[in-house]
Amino acid sequence: MPNENSVDGTDSDAPSEIPNLQTPDSPSGSPPTQTYLLDMTQMEQCVSNLTLAHEIVVNRDFCFKQSTPPKDSLEGRVKEIVHRAFWDSLRAQLSLSPPDYTHAITLLQEVKEILVSLLLPGHTRLRAQLEEVLDLVLIRQQAEHGAMDLHRLSGYIVGTMASLCAPVRDPEIRKLREHTDLVHLLREIMRVLGLMKVDMVNFTVQSLRPHLLQQAVQYERAKFQELLDKKQVSLDNTTAWLQRAVLGSSPVGSSSESPEQDVTKPTVHSPSPVSPSAVLNRAYFLLLSWDPESQLYPESVLMDQARLEALGQKLHLLVLEAAVLLVTSTQCGGAVFSVPGFVGNLKQTITALLEGCHQSGFDQQGALLALGEQVYKQVDEALSAQGGVTLTPGVETLLKGQISGLAQDHNPVRSLIGSRVQSYLLAVLGAPDSQRGPAVPPALVVVAPELKELAGAFRSVVNFNRMVFGPHYSSILKKLLFSGGGAEMGVDSR
Repeated sequence: MPNENSVDGTDSDAPSEIPNLQTPDSPSGSPPTQTYLLDMTQMEQCVSNLTLAHEIVVNRDFCFKQSTPPKDSLEGRVKEIVHRAFWDSLRAQLSLSPPDYTHAITLLQEVKEILVSLLLPGHTRLRAQLEEVLDLVLIRQQAEHGAMDLHRLSGYIVGTMASLCAPVRDPEIRKLREHTDLVHLLREIMRVLGLMKVDMVNFTVQSLRPHLLQQAVQYERAKFQELLDKKQVSLDNTTAWLQRAVLGSSPVGSSSESPEQDVTKPTVHSPSPVSPSAVLNRAYFLLLSWDPESQLYPESVLMDQARLEALGQKLHLLVLEAAVLLVTSTQCGGAVFSVPGFVGNLKQTITALLEGCHQSGFDQQGALLALGEQVYKQVDEALSAQGGVTLTPGVETLLKGQISGLAQDHNPVRSLIGSRVQSYLLAVLGAPDSQRGPAVPPALVVVAPELKELAGAFRSVVNFNRMVFGPHYSSILKKLLFSGGGAEMGVDSR
């Protein structure tokens, strides 16, 4: 089973963050109110199911997580009290002479149910063995006659868990084998079983993901059409978004719409775009620098708004990072970039000092001034460590000045990097799925890993959105581009 993201909490034994998609009971009231509330409930359920299905398909790293409420919250305190009471009671029962196994048998029954739920269809022998060893009828008889061996049963459970768990849980299993206190061991068994349940859910999701894609496309398209038919959404904002892409009115590097230089806006000015697909790709690229305060977000991409905004922020930082690295390489020579660890350390410094650079209140000039000082220091230290010649005062001044100059409107280095990034991302969107992606431009090789990761996430969102809403885009672009109702356009699939 695949590894999943880190899981919060230590005492939870259920995947508490799995959304509850059941429709809540409608409250009592007059018939009109009931009807209204039912419609609202159905709508909420529809959106919840739609969001979950969309997330599973679009987010390659999607997984359910297990968490516990904050310990200082009421829920957290109540949960802690209940858990402590159970385990204290279990310890007290096992300390009696003869021991009372009431709680222990309840616990074994729950453990057995969880282990059975983790079995795959091919685990026939293991299933039979589980039924034999954890035979609750026999265990109760053994407990009544003082012949129950809880240590042996716990050892068998840990061994079974070891054969079923994902590799990421191996360290947890090794820790279980080290416990000598029986109650503590049982408590840890329940905790690790909770993690394994989440692992199994995520394994199932990942296994089914390829098969869910086409169904998710049809499902999401049908649900959106439902909302359109009920006039609860429209395509007005989507039309305006595509029209803006047709006009191609926003240049890269221009800060006319923002106090900061926006490096993600297209430079291409062409009265007639090459193809409807090119227009649509440009439209998606526009979303990476979308200003939700002055521009209404397209209805067809609302579900990915937060995801695209996050990608836009990463892109903004990545362009600045690549520009700083290019300036550093040009002024200090490429040799310093071959110093072990230099590039990685410099990237960390750039990311730390420019964090939040996409925000309107960010002091970009001040941050770049501080960054220039730090870059010079790291370059000087790297050259000195290699026995090289340190930077002259003239180079130092030029380096700091050019890094500081990246804050200016239409800075040539930043505009160059922005143009290269735009070309690369548009090439990624335009490349057929069967072909290898385009090569990273030479100016961006130093940030190639980060750029490829961003491009992959962007392409994943775009491709799925095209498949779902392609028929709508085709209809809108047909009207925008061909006043005479030209040929049918295939923008709905890759």
